[in-house]
Amino acid sequence: MQSRLDLNLLIALDALLEEGSVTGAADRLHLSGPAMSRTLGRIRKAMGDPILVRSGRAMVPTPRALAVRAEVHELVQRAHIVFTAEDELDPRSLSGCFTLQADEGTVAVIGGPLFERVAREAPGVTLRFLGEGPIDTHSLRRDTVDLEIGVIGAPGPEIQIEPLLADRFTTVVRPDHPLARDGMTLDAWTAAAQLTSTRRGRLTGPIDGLLAEMGRGRRLAGTVPTVTTSLFIVMETDLVGFAAERLHRRLVERLGLVALPIPLDLPPLELSQAWHARYGADPAHAWLRRCVRETVLAVTGERGAGRDTV
Repeated sequence: MQSRLDLNLLIALDALLEEGSVTGAADRLHLSGPAMSRTLGRIRKAMGDPILVRSGRAMVPTPRALAVRAEVHELVQRAHIVFTAEDELDPRSLSGCFTLQADEGTVAVIGGPLFERVAREAPGVTLRFLGEGPIDTHSLRRDTVDLEIGVIGAPGPEIQIEPLLADRFTTVVRPDHPLARDGMTLDAWTAAAQLTSTRRGRLTGPIDGLLAEMGRGRRLAGTVPTVTTSLFIVMETDLVGFAAERLHRRLVERLGLVALPIPLDLPPLELSQAWHARYGADPAHAWLRRCVRETVLAVTGERGAGRDTV
């Protein structure tokens, strides 16, 4: 009965289900392989289930493991909150992996500085970035993602949001593009072949709505899934692309492209970070949010920091 109440078994089970391997869990918890294997044996005995079974060269979770995965992770996080005061958290004591979701352009800009900061402050922490898919999978609610960074739509009541940056879209072209050479007018801009980036493959957006109200349209060449892809295409063509003025400025400059204002009064673009309420008071998660917030502010040249809000 003692093993069933051992918090260390919950921590080990959380690591095993997160890593999907004995070796990965051992590395995460700084244990030897044999010690982790013995712990898995104790978990199997306590739960009456094999938890992880071999499938070819990999190990896969059993239905029982999948059923308890989210609950186990939440229990471990809650226990961590109980025993760790926010002002006592030492990031160097942290270990494990945080999973973040963001579009490719955002990762390209903040990824480097964020990886460097985390390695410096919490060398035991690994960051795993996931891209945005074509549909909302409710990853925060399902606890497969710890933090989402991007333009957050209409979240559920259990999702907390912190605004990070007020931005706006700009036109992006190669330096010798006619729009950069001859100047920007609405007629010239709408006549130029445009390339948009959208994870859902939409062929219309706010720009088209504004143009329609003016009795106008634009020449859309097509869409691609990410900002980064569109900018690489823009480098070698006469296509007009789009990027966020502040967030993607470094990316645009790295590629030797030119950003020009869009000749329309568009609504602002608000970059935020979002997380499930279960992590609202977690000191480790608060440290991660602070790292992301300050990294975004640093790479965009902004000053001041937002506050966690619901």
